[in-house]
Amino acid sequence: MRTSRTIPHRRTTVLSALTALALTLAGVITVAGSGPARGDVPTTPGWNLQWSDDFNGANRSLPSSANWQIDTGHGYPGGPGNWGTGEIQNYTASPDNVSLDGSGNLRITPLRDGAGNWTSGRIETRRADFKAPAGGTLRIEGRVQMPNVTGNAALGYWPAFWALGSPYRGNYWNWPGIGEFDIMENVNGINSVWGVLHCGVNPGGPCNETTGLGNSRTCPGASCQSAFHTYRFEWDRAVTPNALRWYVDGQLFHSVTQSQLDAGTWANMTDHAGYFLLLNLAIGGAFPNALGGSTPTAETVPGRPMLVDYVGVWTKGGGGTTDPPTDPPSGSSTLALRSAGGLGAAQSAASSVTVASAGGGNYDGTPHSPQTFTATGITRAYDGGATQFDVFADSGTTVANGQQVRVSYDRTGDGTWDRTETYNYFATDPVNGYEHYTQAKGLKSSTGSHGNLANGTVKVEIWNAIGNGTGTVGVGNQSVVHIPYG
Repeated sequence: MRTSRTIPHRRTTVLSALTALALTLAGVITVAGSGPARGDVPTTPGWNLQWSDDFNGANRSLPSSANWQIDTGHGYPGGPGNWGTGEIQNYTASPDNVSLDGSGNLRITPLRDGAGNWTSGRIETRRADFKAPAGGTLRIEGRVQMPNVTGNAALGYWPAFWALGSPYRGNYWNWPGIGEFDIMENVNGINSVWGVLHCGVNPGGPCNETTGLGNSRTCPGASCQSAFHTYRFEWDRAVTPNALRWYVDGQLFHSVTQSQLDAGTWANMTDHAGYFLLLNLAIGGAFPNALGGSTPTAETVPGRPMLVDYVGVWTKGGGGTTDPPTDPPSGSSTLALRSAGGLGAAQSAASSVTVASAGGGNYDGTPHSPQTFTATGITRAYDGGATQFDVFADSGTTVANGQQVRVSYDRTGDGTWDRTETYNYFATDPVNGYEHYTQAKGLKSSTGSHGNLANGTVKVEIWNAIGNGTGTVGVGNQSVVHIPYG
């Protein structure tokens, strides 16, 4: 299995996977949860529905483009290859791989061509702000039938329903600090559901990466593969300590509390705009290989889909106080660089982040281990102006360090940077204390053009272009970027 320190999402070592398998075989509890597609998202008394998709539509039509974006290829642009997991399939936007089935389900189908190449489907919500309200609870739920295939024919199958922290978009190298909630995942057709939290640093850290903090159990009643089951995740901020909980068919099988993690780790995965949801069916990779050897094999059978009846997001409680938004405040185009990698409203407290040393190299114009800050889901009209920023920069007593800024705009949130601006680096003085690094240093280079933002993304990267020492950037309520959008 791969052990790269920058690999995002769903890592399981051989030892932990075998332990989970032992738990899987330990017992069965009978509860009804199966059946055909219900059609509508269920009513949940006491909860307020915030977002949902029931996947009603014509056979072979694509999922709603207002709700979902379809991932394609072998990784995000500029991100780790093979989606960082070692999975081998090529994701496509073909209805053969991802479409509605005409009976109220999303259908994600892995296929293999005559040359042995696999394709499959992966979608993620356009919204990236699913978050528990202050003093309340977030509930994410989906009703899913895993691919109906078992034994050797299932080797390499890896279906999943999960959530990633919003700062991952546009960065792709800040996992696992931004947080990941694996609500449901399964490999190799085993009758088991895994629920996992990924957080902190990789490898090791408070979430024991690359394994994560997880647990598994058999599906109640009918097997995971032969029937629909309901998978639910809750983020509860109404209790002390705050808690994360995983359920299958209403039965709790895993939980993590705030007291199990240090304050910084918890803040990094919760003090940002929120999470986006993903549904995918991978083939091969670290997790299935840990339990089945090298997968897929010649015996692996293509064409067995994962079916999703509905996905919904609810909240309850809270409302007395709310966190300041991490997306741009209404009517404002000035975004603060926030802790945990967000861009948005200024936080009440000042803090700082460390910028990695250039190590004596020359990275003028090329981001090198940058600190990255993102805002997603922005819809604004371009006002004809120019980007401005004021970064609080310091390199202590280090001589000949230079911090550099790049600001990028993805107008539609599709992962393509339509406008990128790289500014001349700022040579910090060898005296303790912040200095102001602004756009007045001038543009070094730019690509593309501005245009209206429609569910767009803005990204700010800061790195040391030259020098042998680390640097510091003041965040929270100190450094800001002003985007030319009204």
